[in-house]
Order: sequence, then structure tokens, then C-alpha cells
Amino acid sequence: MKKKIASPLIVLLAAAAIIAGAQAAPAQEKTPMDFAARKYARTTDKTAQDKPVEPEPAKPLPPMPDLSDISEPHPAPTADQTALDMEQSAHRAIETNPQIQSAKAALRGAIEGKKSALGALGPSGNVSGSWQTQSLNTAYKSSLNSSIGAANSWMLDLNVHQNLFVGFRLLSTYQKAALAKDSAEAGVAAAELSLLNAVQLSFLSLLKARSDVKNAEDSVANLTSQLTMSRAFYEVGLVPRLDVLQNETALANGQQTLIAARNSVLTQEAQLNSYLSYPLEQQVNYVGELSYLPFAMNLEQCLDQAYKNRPDLYVAVKSVEIAAKDAKIAISGMYPQVAADLDYITSTNRSGISSDNLNYDQQVWQAKLSMKWTAWDWGSTYFGYAQAVENVKKMYADMVTLRLNIGFQVKSSFLNILNAAKQIRVAKTGLDSARENYRMAVARYKAQIGTSLDVLTAQSQLTQAESNLTQAMAEYQTALANLYAAIGAKNYTLTPG
Repeated sequence: MKKKIASPLIVLLAAAAIIAGAQAAPAQEKTPMDFAARKYARTTDKTAQDKPVEPEPAKPLPPMPDLSDISEPHPAPTADQTALDMEQSAHRAIETNPQIQSAKAALRGAIEGKKSALGALGPSGNVSGSWQTQSLNTAYKSSLNSSIGAANSWMLDLNVHQNLFVGFRLLSTYQKAALAKDSAEAGVAAAELSLLNAVQLSFLSLLKARSDVKNAEDSVANLTSQLTMSRAFYEVGLVPRLDVLQNETALANGQQTLIAARNSVLTQEAQLNSYLSYPLEQQVNYVGELSYLPFAMNLEQCLDQAYKNRPDLYVAVKSVEIAAKDAKIAISGMYPQVAADLDYITSTNRSGISSDNLNYDQQVWQAKLSMKWTAWDWGSTYFGYAQAVENVKKMYADMVTLRLNIGFQVKSSFLNILNAAKQIRVAKTGLDSARENYRMAVARYKAQIGTSLDVLTAQSQLTQAESNLTQAMAEYQTALANLYAAIGAKNYTLTPG
């Protein structure tokens, strides 16, 4: 009989040891540091990357990993992908940027959290067991005899526990987890919208910088030609040396502007490489040009779309609902807690002292309905609930503030579009006049009826007019990108429709 009772306990303990070992092994072999080392290790051998990392012996104060040796997580463009426009760049950024991977990981975690909260609504199975041994030394009063023996007992309890009512805490926790999942989904959309806007703004800054380089190169070419002409006139005594010095100074200033513009191009290319998870030193051919793209929506339509589509506003609404569930969870302690238990208990006792009362085997089925109510806790539950209610009010106020800010963002971007469109028309007219003015100034200088200062002034005005048009075009498309982001629309090309 001892073997019959002891064997379930032994099997139980052995199974627990096996499960514990199985759970401990992955924790040693698949730590976050090992995962990061495999993912970002500089190796082209796929077999080596997939091979599990062998656990290292424990060391006191292990050194930090060398972050400078971490390679880029994504490869450079292939030969058949030599050019990327704005749309392709935005798509790649959303596919590869760690910011999006972080948001998606948060979503997967929220999904698992919802499953966990759902599981808490069901019954739980519990197993408990014990073994006890006693050394017995018994002296009998009726005689001078005594007995020495040992007593051993075993017990195994299989329990099923079900919470029947816990003040709506479990239900509210599940509803909160469901809201957190919805919020995480909106968080992914918000992260994608934010990254899309950042990529577009950086791409437009790159296009503007390239236009600035072209304008600066044209200016340097014109100034070089003017310097050559003034030197030729000076050598034959037609102009004073002052004209040569003025042209040399203007050329030096133009070259400095060109250097700064080229550096801006390199900076924006590096920024785009960072967004697209390319190595910073990688040469990527980003293609595109600044252009005028019409926008037909009115302000009311933009505001309606923003209030309906902005994912961060949806997250704010869900945050208010989650805070309300937290308040419901906080007040659950004021209600009675009701639970049901079903137990199967098997026990045995064996004593070295010969007695039928001390040697027995017992099996018990036990059903229990319990209720617990904390009638007084010095206001701990009440004040916790009051705190949660105030947090609901705070989250609601934050949501209203965000809605107001969204409205301002939409109108500000809308007004910037109108302003930039007007500036484009004015800048085009000014550029035509500046070109004609420069042509006439050069012709007058060649005919010796104009001065070198007239040519330099005309060149400066031409450069400024070209810069004004480039600035207006860039501001227009930047305002477009900001407006699409403000209304929650993913427009990869910034084209209408």
C-alpha cells in the first residue's frame, strides 16, 4: 500500500523537476543578449547565424558588448535597386525601421496580454503534496514499558479553484487588456504615420539641398566667367583692379555657399539611410525633384478626416477607457469575494507502533464555497479608487488637449500650403525678371557701358531669386506632407486622390 500511495507523489515531483529543467534551459540559451548577438552579428554564414548560442559560464560583472561591432540590420541596395524615389523609400522605412518593429512587438505583447486576461476568467488547477516522517518515543503510564517507532505520512491534493465573483476585477482586467490591444494596433499605425512623415520631410530636404547645390554651381560658373572677363579687361587697361578684386571676393563667397550646400546633401542622405536602415556610409541613389502638386480639399474636410483617422487620437480615447477600467478594478476590493473549490485528497499514514488507529489510507472528495469581504481597511481601497477616478479625468483632459492640437496642426499646415502656393507664383515671376536683368547687366558690361558692380548685383539677385523659388517649392511640399500626416492619411507620393 505504501508503494500505491507514494508513487503518485514521486511521479508528480519527477514531472515538476523535468518541467522546471525544460523551462530553465531556454532561459540560459536564448537570452536577449544572445538574440541580439545572433541578429546583428557580422557574418555571411547563415548556418552560423541559426546555430544556438552556447551558454557561457557565469562570470562576475560581465563586460558590456562592443556596440561599435554591431552591423546594420538590413543589407545595402542590390544592383537592380539602384534608385529609390520618395514612395519606395517610405515603404522600405516602414518595413525595416526598428521603430516600427518596436510598435509591432508591443502589439504582439498586448495580444498575449489579452489571452492571459481571458485565461484568468476560467478555473485554475492546483496540485499540492507533502511527506512527513516522525520519530515516536512513547512511555505508558499503566506500565513501565515504552515503545520506540517511526511514523510516515503522505498527502496529495488535487484542487480546482474557480472565482465566482471578485467585484468585477477579472472582467474589467480582461476588458482593459482588450482595450490595450486595440490601443497597440493604433500605436502601430501612429508609428508608421510618424515615420512616413519623417522620411518625406527628410527626402524633401534632400531635394531642396540638391537644388541649392545646382543654384550654387550656376552662380559659381557665372562668377568665374565674370572674373575671367574682368581680368581680361584689366590687362588691357579697360577697368581698374578694383573690378577684379570685387569679382574674386564674390567668387569666394559663392564657393563657400556651394560647399555648405553639398554638405547639406550629404547630411540629408545620411539621415535617409538611417531611416531606411542602410549603413550610413552606403551610397544610395535617391531620385526625385521638387514640384507643384495641387491640393483640392478644404479646411472642413481636412478637420473631419483628422478627427476620424488620427491614430494617436484613437489611442488617447482608448487610454481614457483603460483608465476607467482601472478605476473599476480599484473599487473591486469593496465587494465580497466569492470562490468555489473542488478537491480530491488522498493520504496515507504508516506508524511503527502497531495500532489500527495510526495506520490508515484515506481518499476524500471535498467541495467548498467560500466568501470573503474586507469590511474595513482604513480607506485604502476607497482612496485608491478616488486616485483612479482622478486619473480618468486627467486622461480625458489630455485627450481633449490632443484634439485641440490636432485641429491647430491641420489649420497651420493648410495655411502653409496656401502661403507657399502664393510664394511659388511670385518667385517664378521674380526669377524671370532676375534672369533678364543678369543678361542685360552682362551685355552692358561687355559693351563697357555698365560696371562690374552692376553684374555682381544682378548675379546676387539671380541667385536669391533661384533660392526663393526652391524654398517656396520645398515649403509647399513640406506643408503637404505635414497636412497629410495631420489628417492621418498615408500618402506616400503626396499626390492628390
